[in-house]
Amino acid sequence: MRRLTRDDVTRAVPGADDVTIAGIIGTGATADELAEAQAWLINDEPLMNAGKPLASGRVGELIDILSALEPDEDHDKEAGPVVI
Repeated sequence: MRRLTRDDVTRAVPGADDVTIAGIIGTGATADELAEAQAWLINDEPLMNAGKPLASGRVGELIDILSALEPDEDHDKEAGPVVI
């Protein structure tokens, strides 16, 4: 399998900045590994139910990089009223 190119990453991860793109390419991952990492991030339950071991290696690295791009749920919540 061939390694990811910049075009591959920008198609698969729209809006990724240059540092993120370089990090993804720097893992040496293939398009299949990037797709697997994205599948784990979307919903890991079907993969675990199918007996797939938890992601490791390059897929695990990709998951770490991609998860940093996801908005933080706690950060998106509005602050409530201050109670004194």
